Amino acid sequence: MTSHRDLALSILQKTYGYPSFRGEQAEIIEHVVSGRHAFVLMPTGGGKSLCYQIPALIRPGVGIVISPLIALMQDQVDALTQLGLKAAAINSSMAYAEIERTKSRIRLGELDLVYVAPERLLMDDFLDLLHQSPISLFAIDEAHCVSQWGHDFRPHYTQLSALAERFPSIPRIALTATADKPTRKDIVERLHLAEGRTFVAGFDRPNIHYSIQVKHSPQKQVLHFIKSSHARDSGIVYCLSRKLVDDTAEWLVEQGCKALPYHAGMTAEDRSRNQERFLREDNIIMVATIAFGMGIDKPDVRFVAHLNIPKNIEAYYQETGRAGRDGLPANALMLYSMQDAVMQRDFIEKSEAPDAQKRIERQKLNALLGLCEAASCRRKVILEYFGDTGEPCGNCDTCLFPPVTFDGTVAAQKALSCAYRTGQRFGVGYLIEVLLGKSDERMERFGHDKVSTFGIGKEYSSSEWQSIFRQLVALNFLTVDGSEFGGLKMTPQGQAFLKQKETLRLRKFSGKTKEVAPKPSRPALTFDDEGDRQLFAALKAMRLDLAEEQNVPPYVIFHDRTLRELAIQKPESLREMSGISGVGEKKIERYGEAFLDVISEHLRAY
Repeated sequence: MTSHRDLALSILQKTYGYPSFRGEQAEIIEHVVSGRHAFVLMPTGGGKSLCYQIPALIRPGVGIVISPLIALMQDQVDALTQLGLKAAAINSSMAYAEIERTKSRIRLGELDLVYVAPERLLMDDFLDLLHQSPISLFAIDEAHCVSQWGHDFRPHYTQLSALAERFPSIPRIALTATADKPTRKDIVERLHLAEGRTFVAGFDRPNIHYSIQVKHSPQKQVLHFIKSSHARDSGIVYCLSRKLVDDTAEWLVEQGCKALPYHAGMTAEDRSRNQERFLREDNIIMVATIAFGMGIDKPDVRFVAHLNIPKNIEAYYQETGRAGRDGLPANALMLYSMQDAVMQRDFIEKSEAPDAQKRIERQKLNALLGLCEAASCRRKVILEYFGDTGEPCGNCDTCLFPPVTFDGTVAAQKALSCAYRTGQRFGVGYLIEVLLGKSDERMERFGHDKVSTFGIGKEYSSSEWQSIFRQLVALNFLTVDGSEFGGLKMTPQGQAFLKQKETLRLRKFSGKTKEVAPKPSRPALTFDDEGDRQLFAALKAMRLDLAEEQNVPPYVIFHDRTLRELAIQKPESLREMSGISGVGEKKIERYGEAFLDVISEHLRAY
C-alpha cells in the first residue's frame, strides 16, 4: 500500500516536475493529509503553496484556499490549470453565472482547489454551501492578516475563527512568510490551531543582497542602481506617497525605463492594466505604494527598491521578499533619511489606534531604524528580529563594505545603566535628557536629576545618542517593555554585556548625506557559453508566444530557472526533458515538442 509520503512525492515529481521536497515540506504535507491542523511559517519562495495544494490533491474533496488577493486569484488558478489541476476562484469580479457554475462544481466535489476571499467565505450562503460539499481542507494564506500585532491586519480575517467552530473535523492550515513571535502566537490563538502543530522553516533568503543607503538624491540613486545592476530586469520601486509614485514613474520613463505607476488613487481599471503588464511582460518596473505586491507570484522580479523606509521590519522583509522568488540572485535597496523616520512616527502618533497599539508600532519602527544604522550584518539583524539565528552573510552592504565604527563600549554601558537607574520604564527621549543633564520638573519629581548617570553623556549630541540607542535595540540589548511610558528595558543580552564588559563596536553617526557605492549585482542568469545564452533567449521567445496564445503570464508555463536549465542541458527527447526541474507530465504533454524544436533548431545552427 502506497504511503501518504510516497504518494505526495509522486505528485511532486509527476505534476510539478520537482525531484524532491525541500526542508519540512514533506513532513507538513503528511501532517495535514492525516487530518491535523498546522501553522506554517516559511520564507517567500520557500514552497508554501505545495504544503496545502498536495494535501488537497490527496485528501478527498475540495481544498478551500482563503486569500485576500482577489486581483491575483485568476493568475493562481491559471498556474494550477497549466499543471492539469482542476482549480477555480470565486470573487466579486466574476459574473453571476460563473459563480453559480463554480458553486455547483464545489457541491459535486469536481474541483481540486478553490480560491475565495475571507469576506466571501464568511457569507451565510457560502458557509451553507460548504456544509453541503465534500471539503478536503481549509488553507488560510497570508495568515499574518489575522493578527493586530501583524503589519497588515485585516478585520475580516479575525472572523475566520468560525471555521474551527463550524468545521471542527476538517484540517486547517494557516500560512505566512512574515510573523514575529507575538504575531505567531496571536495567529495560533485566533485561528484555534493550538491543538495542531507549528512549523517554522526560518526566514533566511540567502539569494537576496540587502543594501541600505543614506538618501540624498533618491531618484538619481535609484536610477543608478537600476542602470548599473538591473538594466534588463523587472523590479519594484516602493514610495510612501501617491504623488511620489507618479513623479518617480514619470521620471524613470523619461530616463528610458519601462516604468508604470500603481497606487490607490488610480482607477481600478488602470491599476489592473498596469499589474497585468508587470506580470506578463519582461523588463517592467512597477513604481508603487504598498497597495501593490502582496501575493505577487512573478518569480523573476530581480530587485526591490524603497525610496522611503517602510513602517517596520515585517513590511520590509515581506516587500523585499517579492524579489528572487525563483531562488536566483536578487537585490534589495532601501534609501534612508531621518525625515522618513519623522514621517513614520507622525503617522503612528496621528493614527486613531489605541495607545497599546501605538506602542507596538513605535517598537517596530525603532527596530527598523536600528536595522538602518546597524554596523553588523543586515541579514543577521533581520533574522534575530524574527527569533531566528544566523552568521554574518557576506552578501549585504555592511558585510561587503563595513561602515565606519567607533568603540561604543562605554557609551553602551552609560545608556544601559541610565535605563536601569531610572527604573527601566522610560523612553529614549527621556533617557537622553538624563544623559545630557537636562533637568525639568518631571525629572526632578522622579529624582532622576540625582542618579549617577545624570549628565554623564555630554560627549555625544542628542542625535548621536538616538543612533546609539537604536543600535542597542537592534543588538537586542534593550527592548521596549510596553509600559505606559514605552520604556526601554534591558534584555538578558544587555545584562550579560554589562557584566562581561566586552568591547562593542557601533556605527558612527554622521549627519552628512554620503552615498555608499552599491554592490554590483550578481547576474541572475549567467551563461558560460554564448550559444547557451542565445538558446535561452529563443526559449523565452517561444514561451512568450505560447503565453500570449493562452492569455496567461509567461512564468506559469515555465520559470526562467527552468528555461536556463533547458538551455544548458539541451535535452533531445521528451524523456530527457522530463528530468528538468519544473517540467511535469502535463507540461511535457502540452509544450514538450515545441521547446524541443527550438533546442533542435539551435543545435543544427551550432
